[in-house]
Amino acid sequence: MKSYYLIIIVLILSCSKDETNVITDSKNFISSVDLSSLPQIEAVNTVFYNLNNQEEDVLTTLKNSGVNTIRLRLWNNPSNNHSSFEEVKIFSQRIKARGLKVWISVHYSDTWADPGNQITPSSWQDQPFNTIKDNLNNYTENIIQEIQPDFIQIGNEINSGFLFPYGNINTNEANFLDLLSTGVKAVRDNSNSTKIIMHYAGIDGSEWFFNKLNSIDYDIIGLSYYPIWHGKNLTQLQSTIASLGTTYNKEVIIAETAYPFTLQWNDFTNNIVGLEEQLIFPDYPATPKGQNDYLAKIKEIMVTTNNGIGFCYWEGAFVSFQGPNSTNGSPWENQAVYDFENKALPILNEFNIN
Repeated sequence: MKSYYLIIIVLILSCSKDETNVITDSKNFISSVDLSSLPQIEAVNTVFYNLNNQEEDVLTTLKNSGVNTIRLRLWNNPSNNHSSFEEVKIFSQRIKARGLKVWISVHYSDTWADPGNQITPSSWQDQPFNTIKDNLNNYTENIIQEIQPDFIQIGNEINSGFLFPYGNINTNEANFLDLLSTGVKAVRDNSNSTKIIMHYAGIDGSEWFFNKLNSIDYDIIGLSYYPIWHGKNLTQLQSTIASLGTTYNKEVIIAETAYPFTLQWNDFTNNIVGLEEQLIFPDYPATPKGQNDYLAKIKEIMVTTNNGIGFCYWEGAFVSFQGPNSTNGSPWENQAVYDFENKALPILNEFNIN
């Protein structure tokens, strides 16, 4: 009988220890929202409302909901000032002043960079490879010194490489790795605290990709996951995260995800998601509850999977901001964390990880 009670006591103490570890780990969990378009949206005096239907700025609402990190994209020389170095630096200062961390997604391009688009900045083009490396080093050093981000991506969704044609992984893998190493060194030489993220879009092929990065000194594996593009199997998502974390001994974060609260639209700009067949249906319908439940599941996956450290909801405030007749407004307003009246949606409750 003594042995029986001893076993029970050991089990209780063991469970208590595990619960303590979970609580401790939650303090470092990254609960993030990408707000790259917010300066442009605020420039036309867009008004937002919190969960109590009171007018409130986005950063305050998000922080009060449990968000602890804001992600911003950085373009080299965009056609307008949005996502420029100047705008991102100013916005980063504002974010830090609110006690939030800053995560910079460096596209190393003048425009969108993704698996199908990795266009070298126009001012860098047609230069020798060593000059490209110097440009990359100097630009990255300037980001670290001037913005001092908590997290930085060396490239955005670099499945096929970046800085084409110089860093195309399919045509010159050695140059791709050389460029990555140059970017990493620029970070390490200028910061002892900034965490480096390597960002891959999707889960298929991710092991192939990260296996090529064995010589690269980075901290976090970042994955984009959108059901419309990357499959609807959340079990596969979780197993991939677990496998990558274990295989490469890295922390893993979902660097981008989002889900619609409706299939309707609020302007004349075509939305990226607008069909039921693009959803994980019927488990997660395009309703406020479906959107909430989807992110709750994503959070559960990251909390319960070894090496999972958080998630980032992409462009959470990308509402329709140029009027209901705009054909160049937001293709994302039905996936924002605000409804068509710019009122906060229930999904914000899922950003609290305590």
